[in-house]
Amino acid sequence: MTEKWRPGINHIEFWVSNKERSLPFYEGLFEVIGWKKLNEWAFSTGSMEIYFKVVAQVKLDTIGPRHICFQAENRNVVDTVFEYLKRHDTKIIRGPIERNEYSTGYYTVDFYDPDGYVLEVAYTPNMIL
Repeated sequence: MTEKWRPGINHIEFWVSNKERSLPFYEGLFEVIGWKKLNEWAFSTGSMEIYFKVVAQVKLDTIGPRHICFQAENRNVVDTVFEYLKRHDTKIIRGPIERNEYSTGYYTVDFYDPDGYVLEVAYTPNMIL
């Protein structure tokens, strides 16, 4: 019998300071990387969900994750994300660039979301999953 549920992340809640700025940014980004829009506030890969909540003040100097990396299906997705980011005047940290010190063929772009959170989209063909 196959298990329906396995260990992993069920969902992530993103706090954003401005719905009108953040949701269009993420909607476009998730369309490029293959996530599906569930409703106004949530997106899914089919096995994981991210939903957004507007909070009065987003505090970025807290302990917690440094960044989130989204998996790209191929290098072209990373390049398409880069073009999307440029069109939306997004602050790009690095990339697209190969980072073979992580694993052979690791291809990435790192950038800030509208609230300054660090995100990454990477094609990682040789990483053990």
